[in-house]
Amino acid sequence: MAGGWSRDGAVQEQIDASTDDSVAQARSQIPSGESLEYCAECDEPIPQARREALPGVRLCIECQTEHDKAQQSNASYNRRGSKDSQLR
Repeated sequence: MAGGWSRDGAVQEQIDASTDDSVAQARSQIPSGESLEYCAECDEPIPQARREALPGVRLCIECQTEHDKAQQSNASYNRRGSKDSQLR
């Protein structure tokens, strides 16, 4: 059932599009290739166990934690909000 200016199925399409965007963003952030021995940001050594567990790792645990926190604060905004939800 559609409401307002939207057609039937528009809400589900919006949910699907948001989910597809999130999956694509997550996949683009998966490291690949050769792991670094030293962190790209702080130049601290990356433990061997971390390099083996995550091929292509570029950051140490501390820098990765800070990077993840910054990404989470940007991810909470819904850029695909419907016209009706923006007017409320």
